[in-house]
Amino acid sequence: MNGQLVPYSDAKVHVLAPAITYGATVFEGIRGYWSDARDDCLMFRVEDHLERLAFSIKVMRFHFDLDPVEVTRWMLELIQANEQKDNLHLRLLVYVSEGPNMMTQSPISLAIASLSRPSKKSLVGIRGCVSNWRRISDDAMPPRVKCASNYQNGRLASLQAQADKYDIPILLSKSGHVAEAPGSCIFMVRKGRLCTPSVSSDILEGITRDTVIDIANRRMGLVVDERDIDRTELYLADEIFVCGTASEIVPITSMDGLPVGRGEVGAITKQLASLYETTVRGDADRPDWFTPVYCKQPKDFGLAT
Repeated sequence: MNGQLVPYSDAKVHVLAPAITYGATVFEGIRGYWSDARDDCLMFRVEDHLERLAFSIKVMRFHFDLDPVEVTRWMLELIQANEQKDNLHLRLLVYVSEGPNMMTQSPISLAIASLSRPSKKSLVGIRGCVSNWRRISDDAMPPRVKCASNYQNGRLASLQAQADKYDIPILLSKSGHVAEAPGSCIFMVRKGRLCTPSVSSDILEGITRDTVIDIANRRMGLVVDERDIDRTELYLADEIFVCGTASEIVPITSMDGLPVGRGEVGAITKQLASLYETTVRGDADRPDWFTPVYCKQPKDFGLAT
């Protein structure tokens, strides 16, 4: 917390802090993957996550200058102090820690938690539905800002989906086009083409989304269509999956009770998930995406410092 290592039980925020009473918090989730080949934990796309965090701080008008070098050092010190040598999920929170009302812009605190997060063992299809809740729009609460208060939108949709016996909801934008799932971006395969809503479709501009597009282009030779997607296209899709830092790649094999394609995990989804798994553990083609935790001389591994 603010650069100091503290026990889990002492990581406290006052109940009247604007972070609590008004949701004045922005955050990032960053994954780290253990690589047996490198005998190290590789943090994935740290620079990109911190760049998005700085953007969120700017839009929320927090009086705080994020130093990415310092924050990266704190992250690595935390993991090393916990002696974690497995797959990780770092939670970074920047929040208004004191203040009398919702207009308060400082003081700002930064907390980092390092939690174990095993990768999925297998791809299992889940049941999706189109939510009757609409995705927040950029003229109301900016979706591309990773703000804690924005996530109530997805929470409500998820609770409704759960009550209706589905696994995950898909939210439509104000215009009625497909936006995203709570905490995840969505892709579909239709007539052999990989499609996903554009960045102007009221989505969070996902780093995993960008990674999937890069893998599809560079490793699979697929051109990705970033465009408006209608609700009924989800019923016509051959494959659908969602992706996010925490969830990785998750196939959807039915939508609103209708089978997606053959009702099983599709070939393109399987290949993307396999390539994603190898990529996050040290794809030599993108050394700039990795920050090693324990390596004393990261440049010797061809990795970013």
